[in-house]
Amino acid sequence: MLISEAVDAFQLYLLTERRVAHNTVSSYLSDLNQLENYLLRKHVTKLDQVDPEYLKAFLKNLRASRQIGAHSLARKISALKVFFKFLEQRYSLTNLAINLIFPKLPHKLPHFLSEDEVEHLLEVAAQDTSDLGVRNRTMLLLLYITGMRITELTDLRIQSIQFDEGLISVYGKGDKQRLVPASPEVLQIVRNDYLAEVHARLIAGRSTDYLFPTLHAGKLQNISRQSFWLILKSLAQRAGIERPLSPHQLRHSLATHLLHKGANLRLLQKMLGHERLATVQIYTHVDLAYLREIYDKYHPRS
Repeated sequence: MLISEAVDAFQLYLLTERRVAHNTVSSYLSDLNQLENYLLRKHVTKLDQVDPEYLKAFLKNLRASRQIGAHSLARKISALKVFFKFLEQRYSLTNLAINLIFPKLPHKLPHFLSEDEVEHLLEVAAQDTSDLGVRNRTMLLLLYITGMRITELTDLRIQSIQFDEGLISVYGKGDKQRLVPASPEVLQIVRNDYLAEVHARLIAGRSTDYLFPTLHAGKLQNISRQSFWLILKSLAQRAGIERPLSPHQLRHSLATHLLHKGANLRLLQKMLGHERLATVQIYTHVDLAYLREIYDKYHPRS
């Protein structure tokens, strides 16, 4: 089997059987295309010509030529492992990536905003009463109060919101559905300030069920995550937040704030849509850092 054929079969498997998010598929394919191009330079085009040493040499070459970090390297190794595991299960081929070792990753705590910083960011967003300003504020509110990923927010449909129940239906990684609570006050803003007034003007007489549509090349589509990233960057600058701010940091901020107020990890796991509890356990380290800060600030003997 040609390597290119194997990659095509893997892509079809991810999209149809695994129903993996398109961003994840694109990431896997980018890594595998790098491998394929490396092997082509070695005049290797078929799977039966590949052995584990080629994979090790490929990763070593990446480290030397691209100077990639440990996280990027770990992602590429993960892509190789998933790919060759698929080939093993589907075509009974030897799993060439089984002995690849992940690099040791540096332990980094997630960056987050304080509650005051989030409040000020929302106040700044509310100052723009134009249609786009109301849309941006609505997106910012939903992103923070629900802890959604940015792609989950931009993919939202109007019917995803259950106004009477105070719930939002979110489709996360692997197209898995979860229900996320939203406060009545925020949903009132979504319904009365945004949907009742602004949404209709944004679609200009056209029809769409996207909650946050945008007109591109004469067609309505959901707003891109890159577009909202730029919006958030602009709002952060106006709010005087000097350090870089990403949509994902709002997700970290919500998790940290909920933990400070007594929420348990199981609640965070369910709300954020993580499969494993271990994924959200990093916030316990954040909470301990916060506890240390409060202790040092207020303890009479500190």
